[in-house]
Amino acid sequence: MDFLLPFTISKFPFNISYNSKILLIGSCFSREIGDRMASLKFNVLQNPNGILYNPLSIEKSINSYIQNHVYTEDELVSVDGVYHSLQHHSSFSGIEKVSVVEKINRSQNNAHHFLKQADELIITFGTAFSYQIKSSGEIVANCHKIPPENFEKRLLEISEIENEFLDLVEKLNIFNPRLKIIFTISPVKHVRDGVVENMQSKARLIEAVHYIISKTHNTYYFPSYELVTEVLRDYRFYKEDLVHPNNSATEFVFEKFCDSFFDNETMTLKKEVESINRMINHRPLFEESESHKAFKLGLSQKIEELKNSFPGIDFLKEN
Repeated sequence: MDFLLPFTISKFPFNISYNSKILLIGSCFSREIGDRMASLKFNVLQNPNGILYNPLSIEKSINSYIQNHVYTEDELVSVDGVYHSLQHHSSFSGIEKVSVVEKINRSQNNAHHFLKQADELIITFGTAFSYQIKSSGEIVANCHKIPPENFEKRLLEISEIENEFLDLVEKLNIFNPRLKIIFTISPVKHVRDGVVENMQSKARLIEAVHYIISKTHNTYYFPSYELVTEVLRDYRFYKEDLVHPNNSATEFVFEKFCDSFFDNETMTLKKEVESINRMINHRPLFEESESHKAFKLGLSQKIEELKNSFPGIDFLKEN
């Protein structure tokens, strides 16, 4: 008797390796995957604007990286003495205008150069709901607790998402012709919008993504959403809030991601890095014991051997 729906993900026509440069952008689920790749020492850049949820904010941010848009103080808003960018996460906010703009523009410049050389761009859509400033019609990435009467909440049309991303993919193909674009949908439930509304939102994202892929090249779909909602299908794979996939679910999706994109050499190297990470995280009972000194020496030798074979892998912070 089967207790899981059989679901085989076809191998993709390219591999992600330790030589790849990977930019991840989108929802908090994108961060979960990105954090795992970063811990495994892949060359990744995550969410240069911070976490983003709706497709049009993601599209706008990627366009700004292509253009290397320079933000000015006039583009900030002040809320209770704190300055924010409506296109950035609150991690960029601060009480000094100059510092906020400098931090944003450092991230912009880094994203511009990274994207120009990137091999893969992983885009994770979270929700089709957006918030639009009533006075200007601008769709924002973050409301920063500005009073809700200043915004109109709107469910994006499928055609809006499709048209904006068809144009964006064309620009990306010109900006970086070798770039592969991997779309995925976050399995995080946006239940604050309502259970029925969340399903409608996810359906629009899925429909839009598959249309975009059908009309463009170098674009692909990885089924994160389906792996959680159709294969695992159980609230024991969610955190206590019943909204966010827990560590077991996220690890399951990441394992499928690795199986889909990593070749044998990359998988072998991944296991080596995991082994070193476990050794680094080991906490001895007696740090000054001879056995622990020998353990540390063995760890240093293992790191040095790996570094000699793959100079791009850096354990400097951990060691």
